[in-house]
Amino acid sequence: MSKACNIMRLALLQLKGSKDKFANLQNACNKIQEVVEEHRPHLITLPECFNSPYGTKYFREYAECIPTGTTSQQLSELAKKCNVYIIGGSIPELGENDNIYNTCTVWSPHGQLIAKHRKMHLFDIDVKGGMRFKESDTLTAGNDFTIIEIDGHKIGIGICYDIRFEEMARIYRNAGCEMLIYPAAFNMTTGPLHWELLQRSRANDNQLFVATISPARDETAEYVAYGHSMVIDPWAKIMKSAKEGEETIIADIDFSMVEQVRQQIPISCQRRRDLYETSKKC
Repeated sequence: MSKACNIMRLALLQLKGSKDKFANLQNACNKIQEVVEEHRPHLITLPECFNSPYGTKYFREYAECIPTGTTSQQLSELAKKCNVYIIGGSIPELGENDNIYNTCTVWSPHGQLIAKHRKMHLFDIDVKGGMRFKESDTLTAGNDFTIIEIDGHKIGIGICYDIRFEEMARIYRNAGCEMLIYPAAFNMTTGPLHWELLQRSRANDNQLFVATISPARDETAEYVAYGHSMVIDPWAKIMKSAKEGEETIIADIDFSMVEQVRQQIPISCQRRRDLYETSKKC
C-alpha cells in the first residue's frame, strides 16, 4: 500500500463451496496464491462460511477452534508466506462452553491473528413465499464490535445480516472507520431485493467504502447464495461487482476520497447531537 497516495489494493475472492471442507480450504488457498502472484493486493478477503456449507445442520459438524484449527493455521501460514492481510471470510467456530459462532478471522502479514469478529446479529427470518432460516437454532451471537487498522486506516468488520443494522455501521463510522467489510451469503430471496441497496445505503449514510464478499452461486446447493460481491465507494457508487460464479475482484481503494466526501457533504458535524446520538453500551 502506498501511504503517500492512500491507495490500498483490495482483492475479493468469490469462491464456490461444497461439502468437502478440505477441498474448500484448498481452493481458497490456491486462489489466494494466484491473486497475490497476479495482482499483488495488500488485503485479501474471503466469503462467509467459505470452508463449509451454509446451513444450521452443518455448523457444529464443521466447527473448528480458533486459532488452533486447520483453517486458522492455513490462513496464518498463507498470510505470512504471501506477506498480505487476510480477512478470512467466516467459519463455524467452536467456542467456549461448547457454543458455536459464525466467526471472521483477520490475519496480519506476519501470520498473526489480529482480530476475530463473531456475527452479532443472527439470521432468523421467515419471508412468506420465500426464505425461512433460523441461525439461532445452532449459533450463538457475538457481542463485540471489531475494528482493524491497516496502515493507519480503520476498517470495521461485520458478517452478512450485520449489514442490515445501521446503528452498527454508525458506531464504526463514529470510531473513525473509513471502510466496512462484510463477508456475506445473501440468498435468492433477499439478494435481488436488498443486496446492493444495503451496501449503498451503509456507504451513503456513513460516507465510507463498503465491500461485501459472497460465496459463488451454486444452484445445486441446499442454500443458494446470490453472489455479486461488490465494492461501493463513499459516494455510494458501485466501483466493482462480480457476477454469480466464482470470480476475483480487484479494487484500488483511495482512502482520500472518504475525507473529500465528508468535507463536501458535512453531515457528521451537522447532526443534532443535542437531540439524538448513536453509541455503544459500555
